[in-house]
Amino acid sequence: MNRRTALTRLGLGALGMGSMGLLGTRALAGFASSAGANPTDLAVLNFALNLEYLEGEYYSYATTGQSITAQGIGITGSGTPGGVSIKASPQVPFQTAAIQQYAMEIAQDEANHVAFLRAAITAAGGTPVARPAIDLQQSFNPAAAAAGLGSSFDPFASETNFIIGSFIFEDVGVTAYHGAAGLITNKDYLGAAAGIMAVEAYHASEVRLLLYQLGSATQAAAAAISALRATLSGAADDQAVVVNGAANIVPTDGNSIAFSRSTRQVLNVVYGAPNASSGLFFPAGMNGAITT
Repeated sequence: MNRRTALTRLGLGALGMGSMGLLGTRALAGFASSAGANPTDLAVLNFALNLEYLEGEYYSYATTGQSITAQGIGITGSGTPGGVSIKASPQVPFQTAAIQQYAMEIAQDEANHVAFLRAAITAAGGTPVARPAIDLQQSFNPAAAAAGLGSSFDPFASETNFIIGSFIFEDVGVTAYHGAAGLITNKDYLGAAAGIMAVEAYHASEVRLLLYQLGSATQAAAAAISALRATLSGAADDQAVVVNGAANIVPTDGNSIAFSRSTRQVLNVVYGAPNASSGLFFPAGMNGAITT
């Protein structure tokens, strides 16, 4: 039994019995002490929860063929609940043991993020948003076409496609948490958000390194996706894995600081169009106070 499996059994296995296990009891205590918090803080946490639902489902289906609900993670709450559109038998046929292990580790982290944010929002006196409708089947096609990768793209068809699909999400997660930091007033919330951002940054660098190592085809795919994200967000807030002919595993500005996106810029990317209220990965929009 590997380390991550052990954590799953000791932590998430206890979640269904009302315990947060290894998911951050001290952090939850901080949230609970701040019950009745600033509505803006809770809105930001729920905004992040929508994004974690997306990542959690993508990695869970890719590694196990099942939803995060199979791990006992809740998806109910405020707003309009929705299902996940995905092809039959989505589990990725991994060929490389190391890449499969990386994927499983990230999948567990993202599932933990969903569980933690839901519990933290509740502890702070709020109501977590329900998982909105998520499209993991048709959504990649317009994104791939817009990025010049062809008219259709199946991220679950191979481990290489899976890594390219992961690249669409991971850099967005880092910039979203960085941007949200300026909106959070409570230090407990800010500390938790910083911790999650750090994990997302580890994930992003892992994915970017794999894309670089896999060669020119995946490097070109990453460049196309990066350019599309920058166009959608309307700012120079993205970088490919190769810049000026050299490896660029850690994308930063001139001060070596990670890029930041506003909630509107993040929505532009995940909705697939500037100023949209729904679309692409969230066909019915996100749930919560920050959706447009």
